[in-house]
Amino acid sequence: MPILEDLKEYVERATGLRRPGKADAPDFVRKRKPHTVRLKDDGLVPNHPRWPLIIYRSAVDLDERHDPAAVIEDLFEANGWGDTWRDGIYDYVHYHSRIHEVLGISRGTGRVRFGGRKGRIFTLKAGDVAILPAGTGHQRLSASDDFLVIGAYPPTGTYDECTTVEDRPRALKTIPKVALPRKDPVYAISGPLSKLWKKPR
Repeated sequence: MPILEDLKEYVERATGLRRPGKADAPDFVRKRKPHTVRLKDDGLVPNHPRWPLIIYRSAVDLDERHDPAAVIEDLFEANGWGDTWRDGIYDYVHYHSRIHEVLGISRGTGRVRFGGRKGRIFTLKAGDVAILPAGTGHQRLSASDDFLVIGAYPPTGTYDECTTVEDRPRALKTIPKVALPRKDPVYAISGPLSKLWKKPR
């Protein structure tokens, strides 16, 4: 599926077909209250010491005229979250210690556990968005055949992938240092993220 989706994305970006564009992407946003989850260090996965996982349910209005993946890509990019990709979510526990991540569901449904083996399980469906502060464990437990996720990252930070206990000592140092994003990937400057994720005093 990723190869086909990469080809679709290339054609859409080259032609503009079925893409709303960054200027119009915010028109597809629905106002939603954030669902927040504070996740504890489970011994393998540190999670974030201060900032919660944020989930917006049905935050993006996906219609028949546009490719849902393109709508979410354009929305994230309009708000400064880039390096987008189209794929699923890995079926093993992992986290990023040097960057935050946003996951937008463009198609299908998936059961995802956040926080590591002792974390919380959520069923995510098309239109849902999850914002993961650095250190947040995530793992796909099951998914529909058509499950498609759009991932993106804020401009500051460096992608890494941590999976083992050996990753912990460095991760515990780097996670708290990852900078606060300037914008919420869904709701821009006025979004809840800046209130829910605050710099330490």
